[in-house]
Amino acid sequence: MTVHRIAILALDGVMPLDLAIPAQIFAPRPETPYETTVHTFGAKTHTTGGFAVIAEAGPEQLSRADTVIVPGSEPPRRQPEAVLAALAEAHEQGKRIVSICTGAFALATAGVLDGLHATTHWQYIDQFEHEFPAVSVDRDVLYIDEGNILTSAGVCCGIDLCLHIVRRDLGAVVANRIARGLVAAPHREGGQAQYVPAPVAVAGEASLSDTREWALQHLGEPITLRQLSRHAGLSQRTLIRRFTEETGTTPLQWLLDARLGRARELLETTDQPIDHVARDCGLGTAANLRLHFRRTLNTTPTAYRHTFKN
Repeated sequence: MTVHRIAILALDGVMPLDLAIPAQIFAPRPETPYETTVHTFGAKTHTTGGFAVIAEAGPEQLSRADTVIVPGSEPPRRQPEAVLAALAEAHEQGKRIVSICTGAFALATAGVLDGLHATTHWQYIDQFEHEFPAVSVDRDVLYIDEGNILTSAGVCCGIDLCLHIVRRDLGAVVANRIARGLVAAPHREGGQAQYVPAPVAVAGEASLSDTREWALQHLGEPITLRQLSRHAGLSQRTLIRRFTEETGTTPLQWLLDARLGRARELLETTDQPIDHVARDCGLGTAANLRLHFRRTLNTTPTAYRHTFKN
């Protein structure tokens, strides 16, 4: 397995969780090719957690990496010219460049995001949009994948983005295995608008996690909104509201995404014909599976299997 070098650039004021997320997800494992190095500007970088990060390498060594990840700093600040030049050079060299949370400010200042869609933490998104008019800002996503340039929304959305990168590199099975080890959702839907301050839930309202778990156990069967609401003991209108509050998406969209996730695992781990995969994940026919794969992943089930089959 060819080594893929990950450079995590910890800038002054870096948030510890933003830094820890890629360090944990891209840690060396037998089933992954990642080799991770932490880079700082100067001998050490101070975090917002009251401790410092000692340099393994400087920004001038980013050229050795295949992927450069910039965790967020708080508050966002203008970075030294050496850092901006190193990021711009990495971009020119065609390296994959990733930001977590407010790390997008460093990428945008270096010109890496010009003409692209990007996101950042909702608390700073107005400032970001004002300072970088050349960037198309998307306020209601967990992350954005522009090919070699990827950005995530606030803090824990870095988990979603890093797992997406693993899924893109190595397939759903490996990404799901890492997610299970982290006790994290393999894939979350919805946008960061669900985390903007909102009225608190009514006292006594319970999570819909049991209903979602029931649905996951019955993906191969027809599941209607009426069945979901009956299982949850709620009216359909209340179910939709509560489901959207908890997941950031509607029940039927969540079901479709879960079925596509199941299809990806079956394609990677079995030799089932495409029509059997479609049936077992609840999408019915091979034609329907191909339609949703093309819309969501811009590929076909056969091509996906060829790329990620163990």
